[in-house]
Amino acid sequence: MAQGFALFAGVSPAIVRAAAKEAETLGYTSFWVNHPGATDGLVSLAQAAGETRRIALGIGVIPLHTRGPESIVEGARSQKLPLDRLLLGVGSPNPGSLERVRSGIATLRSQLSARLVVAALGPRMCELAGEVADGVLFNWLTPEHARASADLVRQGAAKAKRTPPRLFAYVRLAVGEAGAARVKKEADRYAAIPAYAANFARMGVDPATTAIAVSRAEMVPTALAKWRNVVDEVVLRALPSEDTVDAMITLVRAAATS
Repeated sequence: MAQGFALFAGVSPAIVRAAAKEAETLGYTSFWVNHPGATDGLVSLAQAAGETRRIALGIGVIPLHTRGPESIVEGARSQKLPLDRLLLGVGSPNPGSLERVRSGIATLRSQLSARLVVAALGPRMCELAGEVADGVLFNWLTPEHARASADLVRQGAAKAKRTPPRLFAYVRLAVGEAGAARVKKEADRYAAIPAYAANFARMGVDPATTAIAVSRAEMVPTALAKWRNVVDEVVLRALPSEDTVDAMITLVRAAATS
């Protein structure tokens, strides 16, 4: 199973650069940032691009209802992102999410040669991702429900008579009490979002239990083992004890041994 590493785009450029460089050195297959509101994830991703040469660069994900495909294309070009390494993630909430994603992917594909990734939560978006995307990004899922979602993606790909897209899963990663507290805070924030609340209800789990939150770094590989043979690539979304270079590098190294 391949492994990616992800962090919050709003941390300092020094943290982004150090984490990306370390992730590539340690053999991670991808490095991701998010696109949080006023913070432009494409700018943060460009910082990572400047420190790396081989690792795939992902953004997970740009919401199409607040930033249209034309703006995304302009942003990717202005930041001079290496398109051969770019995993360009997009998504959309309801209403109109399916058509917005379908048309957005079509526009992006006509203008950029990057691999296009769709954030998929509900059943219909999973099937649509299978029809149109190069990759699918799951978020806040248990391994069991990721398997079920993967089946829906493959059904969509079969209907479209195309090869199924690559399956990615964001899994929160924290070590120590402070990190676990950050997992709980972020889980509560997502639980207040209607689409995620509905999905947590379908799974019947506390969202925080989908994360890897352990007391010691050496426990990470064992906790990650449950994801073997579930998706193509687990992307470990770091929630460090504090937003410093040292704390972030600790998480990069903890997961690299798994």
